[in-house]
Amino acid sequence: MAKLVLAGRANCPHYAKAELLADYLQANLPDFRVHKITQHPDGWEQWLRDICEMNGWEHRRSPIIWRELLDRGGKGLLLGGVNDFLEYAQHYYGITSTMLSEEMLDIAEENLQAHVETEKEEEEIRNLTNPLQIWITSASAPICYQLIPLLANGEVFGMTTEVSIHLLDTDEFKNVLCGIVMEVEDMAFPLLHGISEHTEIDKAFLQADVIIVLDDILLKREVQSLENYIREVSEICHVYAPLIEKNAKKGVRVISAGKTFVNLKAMMIITYGPSINPENVIAVATSWETAAKAMLARKLNMNAAGVKDVIVWGNITGCNYIDLSHTKLYKCDSAVWGPANFSRPLMNLIYDSKWIHSELLSAQSSLSSRVCYCAGMLPAHAVATVLRYWFHGSPPGEIVSVGILSEGQFCIPEGIVFSMPVRFQNGGWEVVTELEINETTQEALERLSHDVIQEKLVALEKIKEMHPYGRDKITTKKELHQGMETFPAGSV
Repeated sequence: MAKLVLAGRANCPHYAKAELLADYLQANLPDFRVHKITQHPDGWEQWLRDICEMNGWEHRRSPIIWRELLDRGGKGLLLGGVNDFLEYAQHYYGITSTMLSEEMLDIAEENLQAHVETEKEEEEIRNLTNPLQIWITSASAPICYQLIPLLANGEVFGMTTEVSIHLLDTDEFKNVLCGIVMEVEDMAFPLLHGISEHTEIDKAFLQADVIIVLDDILLKREVQSLENYIREVSEICHVYAPLIEKNAKKGVRVISAGKTFVNLKAMMIITYGPSINPENVIAVATSWETAAKAMLARKLNMNAAGVKDVIVWGNITGCNYIDLSHTKLYKCDSAVWGPANFSRPLMNLIYDSKWIHSELLSAQSSLSSRVCYCAGMLPAHAVATVLRYWFHGSPPGEIVSVGILSEGQFCIPEGIVFSMPVRFQNGGWEVVTELEINETTQEALERLSHDVIQEKLVALEKIKEMHPYGRDKITTKKELHQGMETFPAGSV
């Protein structure tokens, strides 16, 4: 029996020609079998190098064809490319191919489309058998209680993706975690593969795909000063970051969320985890965005869904700035109407600058009170929204604010985690650098940068107290990756 393996780039016309001839031989010869392997064009070169290295072959083009020696075992016998296969078929069976170039191209296009669809189906099957591993720290916090149903119902990661949720907290809250686990199990979410509680820190983040860092439980502790709060956050991140490097998957995505120090937590995880991709660590500002949109909608007597592109700059849970200069209104009841995609600038329709300052921009604004004293639904919704955008992309044309490690965009100093406008697409994000920043906003960014830097310096000063041989300051992205090398892991 002759068994041939035919492998090639999915959109290769020569592979298409060899495939059609192989199918004809298999259909008409009782002792002829063919096994076909297609690879996506992006992965073909690497796959070909690997298979040739494994078998000791020399071959550089698509397709590659070899004969499996079923009766002898061992590696296959390389035939070569499409011309070698045509000669083989002509010599042994007196059959060749007369396929035209146009037909080859048409079949190659069909092959690529079929390959992409097959890969998508296989990915969906893998997701059902290989659940997404999600870890939540300080899981006894109210935010977590509201967040779990949003993660388990399929709306965040997709209706074909199973999830396993791991709740992490201290022994003090073990009973609370057990109660949450029992209640979630009773809800019988179809996509929830499992939920578990954890109190042993050394086993945290095992095989994690997503880590949600809350730690708002700090607010319940008796800490006397802001500096001591910052020190405690730094110590927690000093423990978390090496564990993330050690236990989590290489491409793990880390979300810093909650009501306290979200920028600082993200920055310290990047600092203490130099092998963690900084682009995979973000801080959530969506609570401020959505609350501001709701207040503007009430003021204008319209649906909050029609308010777009509110930007949150700066230290999300510290000193921030709500920028309305790019905000647009859709389906607003005004003298000018248009189709569904018609928008009008907010500042052309709202003239009450005193209300904007008192209700949105001042430190004691109604917006600040609403966000800081919410029960948990708002920050939970914010985390779920950002995760959905991160995995599936944000709405086209819309701006989302998240805290990211600055690389100097908008003249913001490098090396600090700063909330700024981004768009999510293709499983990642990019900063919306094409925005024009007015003078008022630029002045606010300078002021906010100083606030974030001061918080960072306080944290690093506390680090210096714990590690007297450390450096006084770390200001650039490169230094954030290198500057903590003097601090041995696990020394807290």
